[in-house]
Amino acid sequence: MKYFEDEVQNGNWDDVEKYLSGFTKVDDNRYSMKIFFEIRKQKYLEALDKHDRSKAVEILVKDLKVFASFNEELFKEITQLLTLENFRENEQLSKYGDTKSARAIMLVELKKLIEANPLFRDKLQFPNLKNSRLRTLINQSINFVRTRDRILISKHYLLTIRVVNQMPFQPTPGPVPTPLAGWMSNPPQVAHPSVSGSAIGLGGPSIPAALKHPRTPTNPSLDFPTGDSDHMSKRTRPMGITEEVSLPINVLPAAFQGHNSHTQAFNAPDDLPKTVARTLNQVGTNVGDIGLWEVGSREKLVLRNFKVWDLSACSMPMQAALVKDPGVSVNRVIWSPDGSLFGVAYSKHIVQIYSYHGGDDVRQHLEIDAHVGGVNDLAFSHPNKQLCVITCGDDKTIKVWDAATGARQYTFEGHDAPVYSVCPHYKENIQFIFSTALDGKIKAWLYDNMGSRVDYEAPGRWCTTMAYSADGTRLFSCGTSKDGESHIVEWNESEGAVKRTYLGFRKRSLGVVQFDTTKNRFLAAGDDFAIKYWDMDNTQLLMSVDADGGLPASPRIRFNKDGALLAVSSSDNGIKILANSDGLRLLRTFENLSYDAASRTPEAPKPAINNTIPVAASAAPTSAGLTERVASVGSISGTANNGDTRNLTDVKPRITEDANDKSKIWKLTEISESSQCRSLKLPENMRVTKISRLIYTNSGNAILALASNAIHLLWKWQRNERNSSGKATAGISPQLWQPSSGILMTNDVADMNPEESVSCFALSKNDSYVMSASGGKISLFNMMTFKTMTTFMSPPPAATFLAFHPQDNNIIAIGMDDSTIQIYNVRVDEVKSKLKGHSKRITGLAFSHVLNVLVSSGADSQICVWSSDGWEKQKAKYLQLPSGRTAAAQSDTRVQFHQDQIHFLVVHETQLAIYETSKLECVRQWVPRESSAPISHATFSCDSQLVYACFLDATVCVFTASRLRLRCRINPSVYLSPSVLSNLNVHPMVIAAHPQEPNQFALGLSDGVVHVFEPLESEGKWGVPPPAENASTSNVAATSPARGSGSEQGQR
Repeated sequence: MKYFEDEVQNGNWDDVEKYLSGFTKVDDNRYSMKIFFEIRKQKYLEALDKHDRSKAVEILVKDLKVFASFNEELFKEITQLLTLENFRENEQLSKYGDTKSARAIMLVELKKLIEANPLFRDKLQFPNLKNSRLRTLINQSINFVRTRDRILISKHYLLTIRVVNQMPFQPTPGPVPTPLAGWMSNPPQVAHPSVSGSAIGLGGPSIPAALKHPRTPTNPSLDFPTGDSDHMSKRTRPMGITEEVSLPINVLPAAFQGHNSHTQAFNAPDDLPKTVARTLNQVGTNVGDIGLWEVGSREKLVLRNFKVWDLSACSMPMQAALVKDPGVSVNRVIWSPDGSLFGVAYSKHIVQIYSYHGGDDVRQHLEIDAHVGGVNDLAFSHPNKQLCVITCGDDKTIKVWDAATGARQYTFEGHDAPVYSVCPHYKENIQFIFSTALDGKIKAWLYDNMGSRVDYEAPGRWCTTMAYSADGTRLFSCGTSKDGESHIVEWNESEGAVKRTYLGFRKRSLGVVQFDTTKNRFLAAGDDFAIKYWDMDNTQLLMSVDADGGLPASPRIRFNKDGALLAVSSSDNGIKILANSDGLRLLRTFENLSYDAASRTPEAPKPAINNTIPVAASAAPTSAGLTERVASVGSISGTANNGDTRNLTDVKPRITEDANDKSKIWKLTEISESSQCRSLKLPENMRVTKISRLIYTNSGNAILALASNAIHLLWKWQRNERNSSGKATAGISPQLWQPSSGILMTNDVADMNPEESVSCFALSKNDSYVMSASGGKISLFNMMTFKTMTTFMSPPPAATFLAFHPQDNNIIAIGMDDSTIQIYNVRVDEVKSKLKGHSKRITGLAFSHVLNVLVSSGADSQICVWSSDGWEKQKAKYLQLPSGRTAAAQSDTRVQFHQDQIHFLVVHETQLAIYETSKLECVRQWVPRESSAPISHATFSCDSQLVYACFLDATVCVFTASRLRLRCRINPSVYLSPSVLSNLNVHPMVIAAHPQEPNQFALGLSDGVVHVFEPLESEGKWGVPPPAENASTSNVAATSPARGSGSEQGQR
């Protein structure tokens, strides 16, 4: 310890870490993580204390970024220290002394952590050596010196032979394996061999890339452990700070939340589906049939027997295989991201793609002779802005096909065994595919025909599938070995290593175990005639459910998107639907809708599929190899989940109806009294006259407003006993927050009257900064201190809309009042591109990170689509105004992307509309009646299931987003006092949706007041969706009630 203490006291941080690396790595356990964090944090603080900002940024990016995945909030707080003149302004660091005393305090804590770390046990004292043993060591060292050259020559020869044997097509030394995240941050600039025994090394990421990805090891001698590594037992230990280690006064608390102790007691969560709610019998046969089911009514909508659509177009090997053995089974069924297509992968050669048009209308779309032998998996993805089908098969290849034409685009070769599964995904703006093969190899491919980027061994080394959590941040795999040993593991993408292994499988599984993820929190797998659940952050089994019995040894499972329902294959060739309480209400709702439709009109059409949960069923399992996989459960209206749709319908359980009144006829929900919902008027600022812009912070615990007089207002909700989450709510009043300095965030207004200018702002993803303008220069504010970091772009022209690039916060799209769009790089203070296409000022901008496009809208009522790669204009279209309507000369048109990143909402004073981006076609439209007040603003709910719209008569309407059907109307009398109601000039200017609570929104009014709205807790939702049979029209005329009127009138 003496050497270690001296190095710490002297601040030789590189030597300190090098010394520690001989005993432990940063993620071996929670103690090791805390040790490395304290050392790197101290190094960071010392650089800040010397005002060496460039050095501090380098430490932040290279050394501290690795901890962001374990505690993002802490990393944000550390990052914000860069904005302070003296980091001691941070309350928790206010008692930080000089460097020497800080090192001494830290050393005390490091000693405690080292002594508590089991990896240092019996290693803290130098061992006693006998004289004879010491002489032996000396003799061995002398012998080593004499033979060193011969040994090195031998090693070089053996290394060369091994590399040649591993890489027959490229006889050059093989680089070390590349971490999963590392190969994504720097796409290669040179060609790669098509087959390699190890991954291609791409070098360390640049500083911008490192900001986006966790730091990866740079020492080429480090081995990345596999599932069989000795490090496995270490990596499954929980991470976090225990109470037994106290924090010194100069330490920011580092609680790596979510990594719980194994001893933590878990109760089975109520939100996991455990109750058998439906049983679908005789789902499949042994001849490759597929079926489509409406789960609410248990009705089979479609049954398709297997047949080759065009035998003459099939290859001779396929024709010969069918003649030899006509038996075919289904290996995979999956929906496209928008639910318009579904694909079926068969055990012999082909993939069939069907188009779905609602109800029982299923049509043949594409038939692809994809692989020689079986097609083992199938997925949809959006590389290069177009929908593609990805397949893999017995011929050891992965292929990518155009989903519209069936043309083959890529063939990936490199596996040495049949490819079992594919998992497409994207990180930042990089699209890629993981694949697994029956020899246990995991490979990753970019869409460039340049070979695999990684090559790892999957635990189990046989049948393995991979999946990301719903938010795309955590990677898991599940596999079963030939001996029946099953594994679910989480991967550390930054290191290409297994992060944790989940326990609780049967010692010898009786089939290939399949799994699924839900709620960014739970894992589930079918094993031992039951469904087993795990919390993602705890390796111990959470609970096991047998679904009332009747399950096969390894049942197949699939969650719907919100985790309220779980489909499970049964041993009698059926499917059981398990539900939690929300799922049960959801199913009752759809059952009632079907009942109502049948009872009112005997010949009434079936409920639209958007209000149902269809199930696509494959053939029954067979006893041979890969074809034992059975039904996958898909969705029609569900949105894309990171480019891969493997879930049920994305229908929130809040869309429910009274299950007890089956004769109930749908009726628009009118809210006319304050007692019918929860609303909260936020504390006022007397200096503000009108709210021009409004947004929730991304964390959901604050609301930021920009007033017409260029002043920003920030309301923060505090965490307390009444509000344990600290999130925004209508039940508790927040604080109108200001820093201790008392300064206000006020925009530059130049020589203009801010009341006459256009206000705009954009918030960074980590809530640290806001970029804002009110007719003058654009200002960048620190959200913690309210200080102005910089100003730029003096008018004219003035900025009218701001949008951060989704992959790079340094790139901003700035809409101008001269009709141009400027693509500005903050880091280098340079305009990269100027986009011209509009004729009036820009009023809306929205990025799609899936399609890599920017959509713009202007006061000219024109919508343009621009490539975010080269910034060229792809399409443009003028908004079609309703017949007989004329828009104001400078009427705003706003755009906002749907959660699927493929469709977007258009808001204009005359209409609401949903557009499909690639064709720029209007697929839904809602138009108020001529006598109605104009629309002032509208927005999607955070889950894109609802649209909230406000009007100039102070009415607020809630629509079902999928069909733009009005479901609830909130009248002005709910939130405006009688004295305000009499003032016809008070109305909503802007509406904002909570980022995590789909049923919460906020209104910014023309009198400077902000209101927050939520439905009653007993309701849990805004009204009831209109019945499906009334949804055939997309353009619905409507009227609005007079201001303050509670009378029931026709729909808007």
